[in-house]
Amino acid sequence: MQHKAPRRTRERILELSLRLFNEFGEPNITTTVIAEEMNISPGNLYYHFRNKDDIVNSIFAQFEAEINKKLAFPHGRKANIQDIWTYLHLTFELVWRYRFFYRDLNDLLSRNRKLELNFKQILSHKIKVANELCNGLRADGEFEGSDMDIDALSTNMVVVATYWLSYEYVRNPRKYTELQTMSESLARGCYQVISLISPYLRGETKQVFEKLSQDYLRKMSPA
Repeated sequence: MQHKAPRRTRERILELSLRLFNEFGEPNITTTVIAEEMNISPGNLYYHFRNKDDIVNSIFAQFEAEINKKLAFPHGRKANIQDIWTYLHLTFELVWRYRFFYRDLNDLLSRNRKLELNFKQILSHKIKVANELCNGLRADGEFEGSDMDIDALSTNMVVVATYWLSYEYVRNPRKYTELQTMSESLARGCYQVISLISPYLRGETKQVFEKLSQDYLRKMSPA
């Protein structure tokens, strides 16, 4: 059997830092803590990263590359309501994986100019994707709304998706990291975002949405 090559120190630092940031909050983790958890010297850590912002920016680059892939349109056809539902689930799963960015967002942006600029681009990209999805449905006669409606709806969908985990954390901070709580939180977030589009849907798309919603509500626990 061929053995996998050991992960490079840089990759291990990023993996550990992401876990620590997610569990304890980025402001509460220092490079000293990361080095101690890695069982390496601070000098070894600084050989790979200049400072904590360098670590944060490298993790963000990973997040940015992954979310750009998730927000790609299907090839050769227009997106449908099932695609939107799937996109939301994939996006929320990714947001959960990098949740410290969203939980600590204001603090991070206030002191990291690079992150501020790049996160704005991601928000703009999300709004553009939502806008194009709505316009595609409207072109097929499955969506009834004006350009103004679509612009407002696209922004509202992104706002809810961006701050959903913060809302869930406030609701239940003690169980925030439990697997079942997380799974239900992500499902609720997807439902809340996609429900915003419901009043504008028509025809077969409306019927598909109602079926997806009913399936979702049956799966959710009474809690």
